Order: sequence, then structure tokens, then C-alpha cells
Amino acid sequence: MTARIAIAGIGAVASMHAESIADIDGAELVAGSCRTEERGREFAAEYDCTWYDDTEAMLDAETVDVLSVCTPSGAHLEPALAAADRGVDVLCEKPLEITTDRIDEMVAAADEAGIRLGGIFNQRYNPVVRQLRAAASEGRFGDLSVANAYVPWWRDDDYYDGAWQGTQQLDGGGALMNQSIHGIDAIQWLASAAGAGGDGGEDANPVVEVFAYTARRAHDDDIMEVEDSAVAVLRYRDGTLGQILGATSMYPGSLKRLQIAGRDGTAEVVEDELVTWRFREERDGDADVRAEFGETESGGGAADPMSIDYANHRRNIADFLDARASGEPYMLDASEARKAVAIIEAIYDSAERGEPVRVA
Repeated sequence: MTARIAIAGIGAVASMHAESIADIDGAELVAGSCRTEERGREFAAEYDCTWYDDTEAMLDAETVDVLSVCTPSGAHLEPALAAADRGVDVLCEKPLEITTDRIDEMVAAADEAGIRLGGIFNQRYNPVVRQLRAAASEGRFGDLSVANAYVPWWRDDDYYDGAWQGTQQLDGGGALMNQSIHGIDAIQWLASAAGAGGDGGEDANPVVEVFAYTARRAHDDDIMEVEDSAVAVLRYRDGTLGQILGATSMYPGSLKRLQIAGRDGTAEVVEDELVTWRFREERDGDADVRAEFGETESGGGAADPMSIDYANHRRNIADFLDARASGEPYMLDASEARKAVAIIEAIYDSAERGEPVRVA
């Protein structure tokens, strides 16, 4: 059965969703909503769907199975509630929302309505990140020592000037909540698979405490309201330590990095290139892994957010639709998608208070 999908908010990321939906068998984009008529009509013409200037009107007029929420980050709650009220499943762009309180409100509405609420974290569908996840699940790193994420990016003033990005109300933060959240989610997911969650249980956040500094170093106050530079130290539930660097202040921007290491091995990914894959016990397939993931030509989103390939989005959306069709659990349900936001929320709190903060 074909899943009929509508998109709330048809800015830049909506195009990735539309392209992905077009590639997925059994998925059809039927409508999109935004308040700007010119943009709406262009989008509708490009993707052969109907434009509405109001999300609730769209949901009332169309037969919709899934609402894909691509509005600004701090405006995810309202369309999710509208969908829940109409019994429509929701797949929401990162972050699920900009505070855990707003996420919890979404979750309560979804539970009451009996709908699925899922998130988008496309790096979980990156083949090289999944290779690290498999190794972590197999215990190849041994007891972890560190699990780190670095996003040393750059954004010009034009990216923020007059836009919702960089505002407290709609972005909920800067380099962390918008750009670095993918790396933060990925590293906690990897660390959890390696045992850094300790005995907290599958649903527990593996990060329990943070200490952080944030600053605005490369953009004026009238350009953005929030941080363009952040550093944080993490303590995981089992005692593993970690570091996060998140920036849009490092001209001209360089490649993002994930690093996970323990007493029995180290793996490091720079963008999509596996630069370190070393274990105390070498396996027959390790040389093949290094050969497969040993090169990358991608600059990712280091300086240009529109240079990000949508292949991982396609895999992410397809997985949600497969879970709907089969009735199986979805890897990025609301409890999973909430974890990165809880970590970032604690980082902001720590930076403001100047002391370690527990992750809620």
C-alpha cells in the first residue's frame, strides 16, 4: 500500500525529503505547506504535489498517512500536534524540538492519539557510521575510554542574516542545536552500543553529565543571537569520557569527525572516510573495511549546507515507512530522538551556570 505523505514547511531541507520520497517505492508526496506563495507554487510544480498555505488546512483537505515536519526547529511542535489530532503519523526533522519539554508534549500527544512519532538523524544511516556501530555492538573496542564528536564548520553572515537560523526562538541554539546535533546523536548512539550506557537500560541516555563553554566569536550580535562556538566534556554512564566541538565560526570550515576508542581498539571517521580502524585482534574482514571506507570526496556541510547529499535521508525515511508497514519498532522513535536534545540542553545549562550539569 502506498504511503501518502505531506510536508509541513517547504524550505531547503524539504527538498531532501521530496527527493527521497520520489526515490522510495510505495511512497507518494501529495502536498506541502508554507506561507510563501511563490515558494509554495514552485515546490508544488517541481514535485508534482499540491501547495497549501496552512498545515491544518492541508491535513483536512488531503488524505495523508504521514506528515513530514520540516518547519524551523522551534516550530515542530504545532504541526506534530495537528497531525496527532487527525490520527496522522509524524516523521520530524532534527531536532525533534528545541527543548525536552516541547518534545515531551509531542510524545504525550502521539501516545494519546496512538500514532507513530519518529525523528530524522540521517548519520545513523551513513554506511561508515553503521560499520562503527556494528563493531561497537560486537565489543571490539573493549571497555571504552573516549567517544568524541567534532564539527568544525563555517557559516557566512548571509546564512544567519534575516533568517530563523541563529535565533533562540526558532533555532533553539546555534552551532550545537542546528549543525552539530547529528554528530552528538551519532556518538551517543555508538557509545551506547559499546556499553557506555552501563546498566541504565536501553532507553536511558548514555551521557549522564556535561561541562561546557559556549561563545559567539565570528558573528555579530545583530546577525545571530546564539552560539557559533561550543566545547563540552562528557561523562558517560559507565565512566567513558568524551568531547564535543561544535562551531560555525571556523573559516573556511573543515570536515566533521567521530572518534571512538577503548582498550581494544580505535575507530575514527573524518567526514565519510574511515581514517583509523585498528583493533587488538585483527579480523579477516578488517582490510576490506579499510579499503571500502578509506576515501571520501565529500566536503559535507563544512561551509555550504546545500552540499549535503540526501542518500542518508532517503534511507532514514524509507526505514520509518518500512517500520510503519511492518508494525516493527522504528530505530529513531521519540525516546531515541530526544537523547541528543537532552545532551545539548544540559550543555547550554552548564555553559550558563559555569558548572557540571546532569543530563535529564
